[in-house]
Amino acid sequence: MKNSNSKIEIGHGSGGRLTRELIEKVFLKHIASEELRPLEDAAYVHLKTHHSAITTDSYVVRPLFFPGGNIGKLSVCGTVNDLVVSGALPRYLSIGFILEEGFSVESLEDILQSIREAVQHAGVHIVTGDTKVVEKDKCDGMYINTTGFGEVVRTLHSDNVSDGDVVLVTGTIGDHGTAIAIARNEFDIKAPVASDCAPLNNLLTPLFDIEGLKWMRDPTRGGVATVLAELSGSTGFGIEVFEDQVPVREDVRFISDMLGYDPLYLANEGKALIIVSKDSTDKILDILKKHSLGQNAAIIGHITSDFRRVKLRTRIGGERLLDLLEEDLLPRIC
Repeated sequence: MKNSNSKIEIGHGSGGRLTRELIEKVFLKHIASEELRPLEDAAYVHLKTHHSAITTDSYVVRPLFFPGGNIGKLSVCGTVNDLVVSGALPRYLSIGFILEEGFSVESLEDILQSIREAVQHAGVHIVTGDTKVVEKDKCDGMYINTTGFGEVVRTLHSDNVSDGDVVLVTGTIGDHGTAIAIARNEFDIKAPVASDCAPLNNLLTPLFDIEGLKWMRDPTRGGVATVLAELSGSTGFGIEVFEDQVPVREDVRFISDMLGYDPLYLANEGKALIIVSKDSTDKILDILKKHSLGQNAAIIGHITSDFRRVKLRTRIGGERLLDLLEEDLLPRIC
């Protein structure tokens, strides 16, 4: 397995000698933990609270490597972020790999290295996992499934939201979707846009102690507009969003205009939408802006009982409704 030309073989998914060799010489070299090393059928873990959060997600991003990350980093950050926006402290991950016959072991190690770095950054442990191998051309190199376990500190249901609450976003939107579009080389575009892929627990967990925190969500597929439309539908409240207050990188805005995309519907992998009480807005913004991932945090709108649906106030003074994403602008972004 040390040869840079080594490839994944069907036998690596057989459960026999080749599987054991792959696990011991490749996987454990990068993502070993005390709970994982016994290689039993299940891991024994300890959660301090009886109130736990569990989330699961599958990652099929294309391409596997993109500016700002790869499928491995994405799989850790995405699952960690789903836990933390639910008011939980992320603790443990399970991870499952579906590998394609012929996939480069060197590329696998690069992805595992990114997983190790993301896990260390997020302060979580991978405690159990699985590997399967499918025939060549039956998957795009690799798919990953992760399940996350966390300890609930604050229950953040949409029924906490009330009239007059403020809508915050933790930074510029549309970075991940734009980076993926450029990385696919389907358009002749050169721009230094990187994915915002990052674990958000260090940014967001300090907010758990603030009474005015109401609700959070990471706007991945479907972007900010779809998340807000879902929130409006579940609460019965309207949401007014001000376009000129939504932080968007100039190059992301330019590329979106060129390709006919709307940044409000593009995926993010290192941002959160937060609903807070009006009285706690300044305090929460101050906390966010002191963190490197929250320097561009901004108020983008508010909750209202004056109307239902999500209404965008445009830069030129008009308005338009923001609804659920009808058609996937850019499939396979996570």
